[in-house]
Amino acid sequence: MSPTLRLATRADCATILHFIRELAVYEKAGHEVEATEDSIAEALFGEGSVARAILAEVDGAPVGFAVWFYSFSTWQAKKGLYLEDLYVSPQARGAGAGRAMLRYLASLAIEEGCGRFEWSVLDWNEPAIRVYRGIGAEPLDEWTRYRLSGAALEAFAKG
Repeated sequence: MSPTLRLATRADCATILHFIRELAVYEKAGHEVEATEDSIAEALFGEGSVARAILAEVDGAPVGFAVWFYSFSTWQAKKGLYLEDLYVSPQARGAGAGRAMLRYLASLAIEEGCGRFEWSVLDWNEPAIRVYRGIGAEPLDEWTRYRLSGAALEAFAKG
């Protein structure tokens, strides 16, 4: 059966958290998940939320999710769509849910006038890399992401 997609609602927060935890375990970082159902509800559905989510379902049962937000390109003077997370449960992989979510987001990016659709992938995640290359996405090998978080973020902000 082919997957169907729908926008997530506040009632889906437990499901989204479940997928976030599965993804974190897959990425060998399960201990780093701080999200709760309440924080997901606020982040995705609260006033001023900047991120959105979709669920992929097969026969009415959730099998995956994607979360995205809009970024901005000064060079293009256009917004971009940034895919923060995309995950499909192991038992549903290969059925087209991931590709369907990527296609949905690519279509949304065009519809919204975005100049680009971007995401990151761990360098060891070969199954995902094969999917991304299979849809025509290209790696940006010349760019290195940097991050400040937690204590380092607070220490730098305080000077």
